[in-house]
Amino acid sequence: MAENLTVELVAADRTVWSGEATMVIARTTEGDVGVLRGHAPMLSVLTDAVVEIAEVDGDVVVAAVDGGFLSVAGDRVSILSERAVLAQEVDVDQVRAELDEARGLVGATDEGEQRVRRAEARIRAVEKSR
Repeated sequence: MAENLTVELVAADRTVWSGEATMVIARTTEGDVGVLRGHAPMLSVLTDAVVEIAEVDGDVVVAAVDGGFLSVAGDRVSILSERAVLAQEVDVDQVRAELDEARGLVGATDEGEQRVRRAEARIRAVEKSR
């Protein structure tokens, strides 16, 4: 059995992060899940939320995902999302403007609430990475 987890965080257009980690924390539709070495195989649906990856050296990679899937099999963790961004890639001012705009759409369109959740997840990712 490997000493660490092999983790891939993949968006539709790129591999966002890939490497060895000691733990992954993600929010699924069933609630938060923490994955350590030896975790039982699983496939879960992710919500629009923050994913945390504890690197072997102690650093923590923080990213925001727009839903997707979390797969765990044999100490390999795959996080697949249509869109995923690392906290350091987030332009907070732009996301706050998007959040204000999205809040104005809540109730007016079906996508308003989804846009709010996604913007809030990006802001939480930045806050967690500080």
